[in-house]
Amino acid sequence: MLKKVFLDATGSIRNGWKILGFAALLYFCMLLFGLFGLWQRFSFEWAMTLAVLAATVLCLRLERAPWPRPGLKPSLRWGAEFAVGSLGGLLLMLLVAGCIFALHGFHWQRGGGATMQELMAGAWLYLAVAINEELLFRGYVFQRLFKGTGTWISLALMGLWFASAHWDNPGMTGAVKVWATLNIFLAGLLLGLAYLKTRRLALPMGIHLGWNWAQGSLLGFGVSGTMDTRGWVQPIFEGRPEWLTGGAFGLEASLPCALLCGLAILGLAFWKPRLEDTSGHA
Repeated sequence: MLKKVFLDATGSIRNGWKILGFAALLYFCMLLFGLFGLWQRFSFEWAMTLAVLAATVLCLRLERAPWPRPGLKPSLRWGAEFAVGSLGGLLLMLLVAGCIFALHGFHWQRGGGATMQELMAGAWLYLAVAINEELLFRGYVFQRLFKGTGTWISLALMGLWFASAHWDNPGMTGAVKVWATLNIFLAGLLLGLAYLKTRRLALPMGIHLGWNWAQGSLLGFGVSGTMDTRGWVQPIFEGRPEWLTGGAFGLEASLPCALLCGLAILGLAFWKPRLEDTSGHA
């Protein structure tokens, strides 16, 4: 009886225990990085990326599975999906901002905007965030959860975890917290579907990068309540309610973002890509 708690019908360790093992290894890697001073040598985002990568590799080694399997196997198609995802995330944020602009939620001011160097620095920062968060939320844990529970339960659970992970962000209060939680949950569904439809992390990583970079570095809004980069343009709000504009938190806390994310999720749900090469997934 005790054996069944840990092993499934095939004699393999149950996915729930694998997920707990990943969490323990990630915590160990973070402690180890602290002992070697890696948190000081790298930015937090890139150090966290290395920690998640290390925990993922260790888990795969323990399973005797090849490294590229969390959806990272390099190929021309991987690169193409990353590029398409980046463009898609950028376009989604442009559409959200355009809707709010049309409703007189803000106007843009160009003076004192980000330089080309700052735009590239923002891209580098948000690339680390995209790799880190997609490996954490759509990588090993999500893929094991999907095997154990199926599509929609795994998407819902990871979407809730993704949303709750942002609750400590600045500005998460009142109506902003409600709309931001809803939209980040929807973003989790969108990114999870992007992985499941391709069995690669390229598309969700690209969407994540384009979404954050367009919102912060290009359009000058907050990104999940933080403002680490200066925008190419600066939005000046015109006193409209925060549920419409997202306020200082960013476009992720607005009604137009929820509507457009919902449309994007429907589009992905009905999309039927060719999956002739799925060797890169776990």
